[in-house]
Amino acid sequence: MQTRRTFIKQASLATTGLLFTPKILFPPSSLIGLQLFTVRDQIAKDPEETLAKIAQIGYTSVELFGYGNGKFFGQTPAQFFGLLKKYKLATPSGHYMMVNYLTKGDMDELKDNIAAAAAMGHRYFVIPFLLDNMRTSLDDYKRLADKFNVAATEARKAGMKLAYHNHNFEFKDWGGGKTGFDVFLHQTDPAQVFFEMDMYWVTRAGLSPIQLIKDHPGRFKMWHVKDMSVKADPSYTTGGQQYFAEVGTGVIDYKEIFRYKKESGMEYFYVEQDQVSRPVYDAISNSFSYVKANLAR
Repeated sequence: MQTRRTFIKQASLATTGLLFTPKILFPPSSLIGLQLFTVRDQIAKDPEETLAKIAQIGYTSVELFGYGNGKFFGQTPAQFFGLLKKYKLATPSGHYMMVNYLTKGDMDELKDNIAAAAAMGHRYFVIPFLLDNMRTSLDDYKRLADKFNVAATEARKAGMKLAYHNHNFEFKDWGGGKTGFDVFLHQTDPAQVFFEMDMYWVTRAGLSPIQLIKDHPGRFKMWHVKDMSVKADPSYTTGGQQYFAEVGTGVIDYKEIFRYKKESGMEYFYVEQDQVSRPVYDAISNSFSYVKANLAR
């Protein structure tokens, strides 16, 4: 039986190449990534078939999510890494929720998640989301910023950098133009804490991704690339009049945004579509075709 202590020890060995070699080495410029949340239903049922189809479409990297109880989608880190290697998929980053760490300061949970991320060979350890009760005031954001700094120090020990993935709630004005995202930008260590900009959610918040990049060059090391349709589509369940769309079919000008990838500091990007109105593999195929033809240069 594998204990948490044993797992962390094995993960530490993995990062030094003594257990297995976790990094699939591709130059970042060659990678077109997919956030696996897009295919969450499929990968929960059959991880190998899902990864095989992603690779067949042409994606060369994936961003993980869903770690829990020592496993990714029912697979140990070593097993899941084996599938990634089989289908030649790099995994530069992963999403790790860590509710107990963010709410209670549970360092065991933090170290366990970092060990899993290190075992997968990630270069970035990403905090993906904040529950409603974590963000009830600017003071909450300040406390979280402190936890991000601590987590970044721990991640650095394992050879990774920390990043935070935004939605739109971080841009709520709490008075005087102050937002939670401002707190994260200014009260975290810029040498250790970076950001994964979700272009859809920034746009949905009424902001310009390009302006954010210009205002904070070098902080946005990763991007989530998903498009927005402003047409009502009854097949979606999202509220409002803005919907997720395949890349290149919506209103977000990705050709212009990609002109700022160097200023952003962008190293990796991932196609993502939270909801689809056609079969999911058709949707991610369409996005891949547009990205490969127009953006991945």
